[in-house]
Amino acid sequence: MGSLTGRVAFVTGAGSGIGRASAIALAAEGAIVFATDIDAPGGRETVAMIEAAGGQASFRGQDVVEEDRWAELIKRVMDLHGRLDILVNNAGIGTSGLITDVSLDTWNRQMNINVTSCFLGIKHALPAMRSPRPDGHVGGSIINISSVAGLGGSAGMSAYCASKGAVRLLSKAVAMECAAMRDGIRCNSVHPGIIDTPIWQKLDTSGVLASSVPDAVPPGANALDVNLIGAGAPVGHPGQPQDIAAGVVFLASDASRYMTGAELVIDGGWTAH
Repeated sequence: MGSLTGRVAFVTGAGSGIGRASAIALAAEGAIVFATDIDAPGGRETVAMIEAAGGQASFRGQDVVEEDRWAELIKRVMDLHGRLDILVNNAGIGTSGLITDVSLDTWNRQMNINVTSCFLGIKHALPAMRSPRPDGHVGGSIINISSVAGLGGSAGMSAYCASKGAVRLLSKAVAMECAAMRDGIRCNSVHPGIIDTPIWQKLDTSGVLASSVPDAVPPGANALDVNLIGAGAPVGHPGQPQDIAAGVVFLASDASRYMTGAELVIDGGWTAH
């Protein structure tokens, strides 16, 4: 039996990258995965991968900034499974640009998708997590995917850094609330470094980052070469989504039962210097 057998995990942004890897890893440990994404084909592919490996999963489309959809999907989880044990707030976007060039719409979109989505997910998941389970298990684990950008500033990344820093402190505040209520629910943030995911194909749309790392930009493209950027980490290469998924499984399991309000940094040593 896996460390999460019988538990139910809600994973946003499960259609690719860290979200997909986390959903697969949670299912491999026995969790029943409820995967969501705005990318329906990607989300369904994730579920197919889980089922092909013998796991249990289902998919629903979700725009994580829509509160009514959050309420609807949490209710769906409870109707299907009668419990919710794990919430992984992974959905997010990355944008760049000098702060003088960032539009209010861009700023608001970054905050809504990266931060407000976490707020909405936690708000609607907590009552479900506090509901009695047939097996008597109490508590739960909320895991918010932040970034090393949430631990320090970077030029040309003001909106992204601000959003990921907000995720970090939201996690701590929720951890304190749950601890005060003695409900057994823990809340932690995960801070990936340079990870080889599709976000790198979209991140440097402004070209601001490319100006500081010109060798990392393929000719005629705004996307950054993740391998060249990742080479700047002390370990000399980027991480893989599975590296972050392993941390997610740890935080979801009882192995981390004494961790709440903490930051799990998985960055190849990026923040160590």
